[in-house]
Amino acid sequence: MTDLSNPPRIERYVPVDHAKVDFAGGFWESWSKTVREVTVPSQHRRLDEERFLEVLNFDQPPGPLARPIQPSGLSMQHFFDSDFGKWIEAASYTLKAHPNPALQAKIDGIVEKLAHGQMADGYLNSWFIRREPDKRWTNLRDLHEMYSMGHLLEGAVAYFEATGKRAFLDVMIKAVDHIDATFGREPGKLRGYDAHEEIELALIKLYRVTKNPKHLKLAQYFVDERGQMPSYYDEEARRRGDDPANYHYQTYAYSQAHMPVREQTQVVGHAVRAMYLFSAMADLAYETSDLTLLAACDRLFDNLTGRQLYITGGLGPSGANEGFTREYDLPNETAYAETCAAVALAFWGHRMAQIELDSRFTDHVELAIFNGALSGIARDGEHYFYENVLESHGQHRRWKWHYCPCCPTNIARLIASLGSYFYTTKPDELVVHLYGANTAEAEIGGRIVQISQETSYPWDGDIALTLVPAAPMPFTLRLRMPGWCNKASVTVNGEGIDTAAAEKGYLAIARQWAAGDVVRISFDMPVERLYAHPLASEDAGRVALKRGPVVYCAEEADLGFVPQLLALPADAEIAAEFDPDLLGGAVRLSALATKTSDADWDGQLYRREQPKTQATRLNAIPYHLWANRQAGGMLVWLREK
Repeated sequence: MTDLSNPPRIERYVPVDHAKVDFAGGFWESWSKTVREVTVPSQHRRLDEERFLEVLNFDQPPGPLARPIQPSGLSMQHFFDSDFGKWIEAASYTLKAHPNPALQAKIDGIVEKLAHGQMADGYLNSWFIRREPDKRWTNLRDLHEMYSMGHLLEGAVAYFEATGKRAFLDVMIKAVDHIDATFGREPGKLRGYDAHEEIELALIKLYRVTKNPKHLKLAQYFVDERGQMPSYYDEEARRRGDDPANYHYQTYAYSQAHMPVREQTQVVGHAVRAMYLFSAMADLAYETSDLTLLAACDRLFDNLTGRQLYITGGLGPSGANEGFTREYDLPNETAYAETCAAVALAFWGHRMAQIELDSRFTDHVELAIFNGALSGIARDGEHYFYENVLESHGQHRRWKWHYCPCCPTNIARLIASLGSYFYTTKPDELVVHLYGANTAEAEIGGRIVQISQETSYPWDGDIALTLVPAAPMPFTLRLRMPGWCNKASVTVNGEGIDTAAAEKGYLAIARQWAAGDVVRISFDMPVERLYAHPLASEDAGRVALKRGPVVYCAEEADLGFVPQLLALPADAEIAAEFDPDLLGGAVRLSALATKTSDADWDGQLYRREQPKTQATRLNAIPYHLWANRQAGGMLVWLREK
């Protein structure tokens, strides 16, 4: 444990405020507008129509459950508050750049009810206050109390930063004071922690607003206490009169609570919980200069990305535990790959890149954003995937709302805040992490620099980056050289820069910058064939197609037959062409291929003769766009012959 009285030794890159980044004329413009104008309003309607908002009527007797008690004894309604928190957070991100009084009024209405229902000691959870007040804090293992408060806290911080209104923030500070008075290692406190991580990273966000060291200390306690033995969950279960051996998931690895976090070397358990924990560990490593936490994050990141990550940036192959099984277990049709997990991977990688400027983090942020996360929301902005499979026979369709609707608000808050992922700064540095058309304003050493990117990225690798400082000034510009790119060129005002000088995937250009300086970047963006590790046995003999940061898939809607009958010759040339009519415009891939005939089998399941084949054409689309048209099959990993 690090002494919080010592000043931080780690110098962090600070993200540029998302509200200072305007996506105009490019890939993210339509997505951000859709989230602002369609997704956020429609999600509030869903929360109302699905009776989620009813739980905030604290003065009324509890009515019938909006979600029933499950055989496990749990209900999704135990953590409805988390959905309000994430929705408020997403809405607040849109408000910061686009004020909307009607939207503010909706948030204020929820805040008023939460403030009215909050208990005198600060406790805040709508389920327990209305239905089981005597059972609060009796089952941290299963009931998500601090998880829910954590999402409310993140929403409160975002709303305060967007509007300056303190009411919600003050409600949640009171709730945090209650948590702080209840949990810890001091005499009379419970040495517990929530099995679903979230409060940890929320507390650090709060600390960055309040600068109150007790908020940071509480986050540190929850991270340090996790996995200590004997397990708090065993003791807690016995106090409830339960046998700890009857735990549904059998192992506390499900909650990353099987050993202290600094000792963990393999990513295990529930995928979203893991990503939230590791995000908090990264933040805490910076705030407390704890290099042991940072080392653990590095190990775990390498384990995830080297042995357990889908090619789409999805993670967590199993629905049984919504998470990890064993290394290289990456099934396609049964992939769980929850949208929330890919979103949270972006959270974690983004935080790591603020501490360690290394493109291995931002490459995976970009991978998750363009593929495993973005596939979770339909092009219309109001239909979703919870699971993001890599193969389908047509049974997977997007839904308007889900039994457990954690993913819609999670993808909304990511897209609404995406501007903060593009640029970070230090007093004498500006870092470009992501590419896409935008205009932005950054503060470097107390002075304002205007930035613009003109590009059709990710469909094209050419970027014109223009810098306009208020007056000539020296600073270092660092450009990410994506790991997927094998050939790149960079010029400043027409003068070539040696891209081989890049370190850890970032090219540094130190000079005196003046208004109108133009950095031209060209990333070679051929179609690549990618192959899986031999132990990822589901993908043996198969190939995946990727161009730049975008993973592709074959969909029945384009082929006219199920893609499982398709085979791509190993020597086939693959063409890429922009199609303005493809769901708002996207690059398609095409190639000569073969189709295995299924028409001459006469009802046989097996026979001696090999199947017949015929020539056909592969037509592949970006993975994130699949299931936006008629129902049908889909395949990421194609047979190669």
